[in-house]
Amino acid sequence: MKTTLIITTYNWKEALEAVLKSVLRQSNLPDEVIIADDGSRTDTRELIQQFQLSFPIPLIHSWHEDNGFQLAKSRNRAIAKASGEYLIMIDGDIVLDKDFITSHKQSAKKNQFVQGGRVLVGPDFSKNIMAGSNPSIFSRDIRNRKNCISSTILSKLFSYIRNNDNATRGCNMAFWKSDVVEVNGFNQEFVGWGREDSEFVLRMLNCGKRRLYLKFAGVGYHLYHNENSRASLVENDALLERTINERLTRCEQGIDQFIGKNND
Repeated sequence: MKTTLIITTYNWKEALEAVLKSVLRQSNLPDEVIIADDGSRTDTRELIQQFQLSFPIPLIHSWHEDNGFQLAKSRNRAIAKASGEYLIMIDGDIVLDKDFITSHKQSAKKNQFVQGGRVLVGPDFSKNIMAGSNPSIFSRDIRNRKNCISSTILSKLFSYIRNNDNATRGCNMAFWKSDVVEVNGFNQEFVGWGREDSEFVLRMLNCGKRRLYLKFAGVGYHLYHNENSRASLVENDALLERTINERLTRCEQGIDQFIGKNND
C-alpha cells in the first residue's frame, strides 16, 4: 500500500518546518509528502526547497495563487497529484508523534476513512516546539494529555465506528484516494473557514463509507494559533445543510477539475 502524506499550509513556515522535521523522525515514512499550499509567500517556497535537497522521499510543493481562504481547492489540487493509494492529511501546524504514519497505515481498511485526534499545545510550548523541542506526554503547557498516548493495544480497544460528522477535524484524517475521487473531493464552493470538513465527511458517509474514530493512535500535537475568521459561516452553513437535506454524495465543484489534467 503506497501512502501519501498531505500537509496543508498557509504563510506559517516556522510551524511547517517543525512538522517536516517530525516527518523525518517517523518510524515508518510515507512514500511521498505533498505540501498543499493555499498561496503562501516565497519564504515558504524557499523553506520547502531547502528540505527537498536532502529529504529521503519525494517532497512535492503544490501551490496556487493566494485568492483568499481556498482550503478545499488547495487540498483537491494536492490530492490529484498524489501517487499513493492511501492518503493521510494533516494541517501544517500538526507536529507528529514518531509512530503517526505507522498508526494510520495499521488502521487502513477498505470502505473506511479515519478521523484522528489531536493534542492541544499552549502558546509557550508551541514556541519551544518550533525552536526544536520534541513534545511528549510529560510536556508542560498541553491540554487533553490522554491524547498523547500511542498504544496499539489501547487503540484496538477504544477506537470505534462513528458514522456522523461530530468532532470532525480535517487536521488529522486518512482516506483512500479512490473514495475521495468517488465523492469528487472537497467542495470548492466553500470559501472562507468553516464546515468544509464536515460536509466532506457527510458525502463520504452518504456514499456508504464508514468513519473510524481513532483513539490512542495517530498522535499529533496541534500548535497554538489565533482562531480563523468566522465571517463565512452563514454561507458555509447553508452549503452544509444542502448536503444534509439532499443526502448528496458528490459536489459540483471538486477534484474532477484537477484529475487527469495538467496540475502544475
